[in-house]
Amino acid sequence: MTRKYFGTDGIRGLANREPMTAHTVQRLGRALAARLSHPTRKPRVVIGKDTRLSGYLFETALASGVVAQGGDVWLTGPLPTPAIAFLTASMRADAGVVISASHNPHQDNGIKLFGPDGFKLNDALESEIEALIDSIEAENQGADADDIGSATRVDDAVGRYVVFCKHTFPRHLSLDGIHLVVDCAHGAAYRTAPLVFEELGATVTVLNASPNGKNINQDSGALHPEGLCEAVRQEKAHLGIALDGDADRLILVDEQGELLDGDTVLAICARDLLKQNRLPRRTAVATVMSNLGLEHALRSAGGKLIRTQVGDRYVVEAMREGGFHLGGESSGHLIFLDRSSTGDGIIAALAVLEVMIRSEKSLGELRKCISQFPQVLLNVPVANKPALDTLAEVQKSIQDAQQQLRDEGRVLVRYSGTEMKARVMVEGVQEELLRQHADNIAESLRLACS
Repeated sequence: MTRKYFGTDGIRGLANREPMTAHTVQRLGRALAARLSHPTRKPRVVIGKDTRLSGYLFETALASGVVAQGGDVWLTGPLPTPAIAFLTASMRADAGVVISASHNPHQDNGIKLFGPDGFKLNDALESEIEALIDSIEAENQGADADDIGSATRVDDAVGRYVVFCKHTFPRHLSLDGIHLVVDCAHGAAYRTAPLVFEELGATVTVLNASPNGKNINQDSGALHPEGLCEAVRQEKAHLGIALDGDADRLILVDEQGELLDGDTVLAICARDLLKQNRLPRRTAVATVMSNLGLEHALRSAGGKLIRTQVGDRYVVEAMREGGFHLGGESSGHLIFLDRSSTGDGIIAALAVLEVMIRSEKSLGELRKCISQFPQVLLNVPVANKPALDTLAEVQKSIQDAQQQLRDEGRVLVRYSGTEMKARVMVEGVQEELLRQHADNIAESLRLACS
């Protein structure tokens, strides 16, 4: 189903250009409040944001739309995406909205929606809201003057979320004696992340926690962890923690200054839970992009992996449907459903620290539980997105690759849900062969989608 505004993770685009304009976001606020209309009270919406300059613009526009439609707004200011999910549920709101473009540069911005249970809205409900965005202005049915809503600032939002994160860490453990380097990416966790780890006893060296509206994700955080790697080595720290702009994503650095991606972290946590017999149905959930090595790591420990389409929301949906507690993406979205309703970089880091403390092993030792297969990933710009199964030459290049790789590799080709790009992933044993196949597929895509 083609949608005008919503992609795989909410609405996203260049700030002050459609669809991320004040006018469209104001209509979104009205549409959301109209969809949440309540027979006995005003609908309540929590609104948070990251540290982008354009956040002021969209916070005001969104709140204006909700209030104009008769809803009440609770404003939290800059907070991680998972904090808004938590606050939406704990404050008994009808919806939560995060104004963020996550790991994108500051020029972009976006909107993510959460339901009253703290989970992202499903595709069907987003489609209903999308239809209302375009119709609500034509209907011109805002609230009567006496029924206009109000906006209130939640002054203790940071403290509430810090306490919530700390409660996910076992009370009989502490981070005393552990030195962490935390890279906040000049993003939404610039206040909360250092507080959580410090209050649990860690010595924390903080990097990139001075947002100015334009430096979010700039040469920092989960997308650019090179500085964190060097800082961990220089500080002789036990662990490096890199978050992205809205802190729903985690990349770790071990004591040697070496990176761990989401698949490695997922393997560490899954195998630990399997050892304790605490992984429901001995199953974890990941996307089709996760490394084949993750499957092998779980299988060798008596577990298994279920895969979904790309997007942490689809991982969460599969986890809820199957009653699973652990899932994630190689990009660093890690979900512990027994602790949080969405991916949370801080909570995921605490989960790894818990394994380290209980096992008395360093992160460098723990990472040895997984051997990753080589992967070649290519992003191919496209002018249009015809159905992949209608592109004969593309299908032929995919089939040729899969036939040669057989059971020792995988091929995945898909369109980006947020950009005019096709993603090509080829995984196997011989990296040179993988590169050849990936280049062939990419070239066929360029010719078919130019």
